[in-house]
Amino acid sequence: MTIDVPTTVPVAQPDEKQHHESYSALVWRRLKRSWTGMLGLFLVGLLIFMAVFADFLAPVDPKATGVAFAPPQAISFHDKDGNFVFPPRTYPLGDTDELDPITFQPIVGLDYDNPQILGFFVRGAPYKLLGLIPAERHLFGTVDGSAVHFLGTDKFGRDVLSRILYGSRISLMIALIVVSIVTVVGTTVGMVSGYFGGRFDAWVQRFVELVLAFPQLPLYLALASLIPVTAPTNVFLAFVIIVMSALGWAQMSREVRGKTLALARIDYVRAAIAIGATDRRIIFQHIFPNVMSHVIVAVTLAIPQVVLLESFLGFLGFAVKPPLISWGLMLQDTATYSVIGSYPWILSPVAFVLVTVFAFNALGDGLRDAIDPY
Repeated sequence: MTIDVPTTVPVAQPDEKQHHESYSALVWRRLKRSWTGMLGLFLVGLLIFMAVFADFLAPVDPKATGVAFAPPQAISFHDKDGNFVFPPRTYPLGDTDELDPITFQPIVGLDYDNPQILGFFVRGAPYKLLGLIPAERHLFGTVDGSAVHFLGTDKFGRDVLSRILYGSRISLMIALIVVSIVTVVGTTVGMVSGYFGGRFDAWVQRFVELVLAFPQLPLYLALASLIPVTAPTNVFLAFVIIVMSALGWAQMSREVRGKTLALARIDYVRAAIAIGATDRRIIFQHIFPNVMSHVIVAVTLAIPQVVLLESFLGFLGFAVKPPLISWGLMLQDTATYSVIGSYPWILSPVAFVLVTVFAFNALGDGLRDAIDPY
């Protein structure tokens, strides 16, 4: 009895579902496993949305004035008799029937007879959505269009919440522009210096060390005194961005140079040199893609540093000037302990600064962990 033995081995058909994941897909899959990284990504997206659509989100015109240092108005689901009501409402401040026993002045309290009904997509102060589309709808506010102050007002009676939303534009814009300039200049100088090496690298690094040696805070204060008080707001804002960028690119350059020194000796770079590739092609097509992972993480960690710096300089007076609004400019109202003790809601911008710092730091840590294995 003979048994026919197959002479060919069946070849497994490739599974159509099997595919090679791209680099970005691998990083995204690992980032999704980090809850802090995803929380940071969500908060960063929320901050960007808040800055872009500040006009739509702000319940009140940020330049409109009213009662100075008015306390925050609480949202209530009860009427003056304690019965549950819907939609929710707030009660404005007003004079009550009771008199102060010393001054015999009416005691200020909640006016339960004139509630402000709250709603979504209500009409309010007109604005231009994205600077182009005329609109007057706001995400939330009072149905009758009256002013409501969820975070109170400042010393001029301006709504704190609306000013915070508008201020996020300037604060984040300064951070993004400064970090963009720092990244482009620092990455380019670091790659060129690390790739060419030798005497050129030595001279470039001495200049980098000179920039790093500058004491930044005294320099900021000295430069602030050089700008006249009557200088246009745009000039002052541009000066702030230029100074921050001029002092911030050196650290990025030093980090990228270290990565480039290691990459310049890898086999594929040597092979590109051997076949006659130009230095420009090697730097920007072979070395640059491999330092991008480090640059991306450095950018996410640098943005909160600039936000903190802008807030600190704004508190000292070296910030944007009115009518522009930034978180640092708003913090100038907290310069005295008496104001903080009597009107603590003036510190509300600090909470948004802390959330911004946490969001970008969490995203940066998540990206660093996701990029490291690859």
